[in-house]
Amino acid sequence: MIGGMNAKAPHADRLRSLRQSFETHQIDALLVTDEINVGYLSGFTGDSSYLLVGTGEATLLSDRRYETQIAQECPHLAAAVRPPSQSMPDLLAEVFAGSCYRRVGVESSSVTLAQWDAWQDRLADAEPSIQWVPTAGVVEALRQIKDEFEIGRIRQSIDIAERAYVSVTSRLTPRMTEREVAHDLESVMRTLGASGVSFEPIVGAQPSGALPHYRPDAVPLGDAPTLLIDWGAFYQGYASDLTRTLHRDAASDAFRRAYDVVLAAQLAAIERISDGVAASDVDAAARNVIEAAGMGDAFKHGLGHGIGLQIHESPRMASVSPQVLSSGMVVTVEPGVYFEGEFGIRIEDDVLVTDSGCEVLTRLPKGLDDCRLIL
Repeated sequence: MIGGMNAKAPHADRLRSLRQSFETHQIDALLVTDEINVGYLSGFTGDSSYLLVGTGEATLLSDRRYETQIAQECPHLAAAVRPPSQSMPDLLAEVFAGSCYRRVGVESSSVTLAQWDAWQDRLADAEPSIQWVPTAGVVEALRQIKDEFEIGRIRQSIDIAERAYVSVTSRLTPRMTEREVAHDLESVMRTLGASGVSFEPIVGAQPSGALPHYRPDAVPLGDAPTLLIDWGAFYQGYASDLTRTLHRDAASDAFRRAYDVVLAAQLAAIERISDGVAASDVDAAARNVIEAAGMGDAFKHGLGHGIGLQIHESPRMASVSPQVLSSGMVVTVEPGVYFEGEFGIRIEDDVLVTDSGCEVLTRLPKGLDDCRLIL
């Protein structure tokens, strides 16, 4: 089964794919400094460490705090471990001295100017023949396509988030505050095995749901006619991201009509998802439905984004996105409409792109009658 929970992270395959991209980027090695990318390629879960990937070998550069951990997590890698008296630039100089590398890529988005200056000064003395090549998105491009191991973790992350939602929403009371609901979601997800939330939950009772990135406050749910909940879990490093908008019988006809429009827009977008389809076309499928209903100005954000080791990853699902979907990507589909001072509606699912279409990984019902707010 795709995404089986018994799968092991294929770090060797990931390193092989990275090396295959070197020719495109005109480099013969890549110094990986982003901690998430280091973990993705190596399996190492510590911090303050780099990974040097050459054409034939990968070396983890770290410090003595992690000697045992490196041996346990990365037995397949060479390691260069510095003592407390040695700086990282000095360790880099030691590793690069006498090397055959001539063009070494550097993850420019995760290196500060101060770090860069320190490297340049130290490494110019150790190996002056090396040319440093700023790169962007090299590893992130690989991370877009989830392997079997990753899909399994995302499935479990979604399952935890959904079970927590069912538990929490079954116990809502008028006296509970938005903030208490958010804290309850986090607590239940942790109890179910999550390492934490993938982002701070958004819990907005009407009219606060009209603010797309609202922060829950000490506001009782009271007799609010609608409630927007956007939440997600982290499970073994992988994120989930879901949104449901609940309503009471007192919800207005305008809300009910808008809900039907948003749901139709989401279903149209999901129907469009498949390998080889432009992300902008998927956004358009949803946006066209909302615009045809006269609510185009109320759809104030892109359709969604990739998820994985981070809550927001490539590809970007938006009208301005240049990206094309590929089998193995996991994306959110989250159209919404927001009417300031009245209400907001967002419906969000996590979707796996496949060769022949897609698989909706989230399973919570989302029809208007399914999303009743019972207090």
